[in-house]
Amino acid sequence: MLSKARTLTGYSLQSLDGEIGTAKDFYFDDRDWTIRYLVADTGEWLVSRQVLISPHSVAGVHGGQGYIAVQLTKDQIEHSPSLNRDKPVSRQFEQAYFGFYGLPMYWGFEHGRVKAGQFAPTRKKPGDPDLRSANDVSGHHVAAVDGDIGHVEDFLIDDQTWEIRYLIVDTRDWLPGKHVLISPKWIERVSWKEKQVVVNLPREAIKQAPEYTDGSVMTQDQETALHRHYNRP
Repeated sequence: MLSKARTLTGYSLQSLDGEIGTAKDFYFDDRDWTIRYLVADTGEWLVSRQVLISPHSVAGVHGGQGYIAVQLTKDQIEHSPSLNRDKPVSRQFEQAYFGFYGLPMYWGFEHGRVKAGQFAPTRKKPGDPDLRSANDVSGHHVAAVDGDIGHVEDFLIDDQTWEIRYLIVDTRDWLPGKHVLISPKWIERVSWKEKQVVVNLPREAIKQAPEYTDGSVMTQDQETALHRHYNRP
C-alpha cells in the first residue's frame, strides 16, 4: 500500500513489549529513494539520542489503528548503538547498528529488481552516507526541463518495500490548487545545496497530468494511467 509520509508521521511505534514513541521523520537514500530508517520521537525515554528503526525491523503498518509494529524490544533499542541528536548518520554508526541487530547492510545488495520484503540496493561513496530527511526535503523546489512547476509537498511510500514511489508536487504557484505525482525515476538531477529537484519532463505534460487528490488511494489502474500519460514504463 502507498502511504503519505506525513500520514505515517505521528503513528505510534509499538515494540514487542510496549510503545516506544512515535514516528517523526524518515531518512531515505538519495541514490535509490528508499527509506533506510524511521526516526522515533521517544519523548522523555531516550531524550539525548536519536532512535532509528530500520524497515527490516518493521512487522507491519496498521493504518486503521494508527501504529507501526516493530519487532524489537525496549531493551534492544535502549542498548543499541547510540547516535546523538545533533550528529549525522555515519557509515561507522550504520555498521555498528546493523551488526548489533544482526541485520543485512542495505548497501551490500546487488542491483536488480526489488521484491516485496526486500529493500532497494545502493552503492555508497566513502564518507558520504547519502541519507536525507524527508522532513527537510519537503519544500524543495521542483522544475521541469523548461521551467519551474512547484515544490515537494510530501512523498508516497510503499510500506512493503519502503521505496519512495512518488513525490507529491504542489503546483499552486503555477496551477492553483493542483497536485501531481512525480516518480523519482523521472528525476534528472537534484541540487541539495540549492534545494531544487529537476525532472526530465516538460511543463505541458505535467500541466495535463492526472491530478492527485489528497487522501486518495492509488489503484493499479491509476498508476498505469499516470505512467502512460508520461510515456514512461
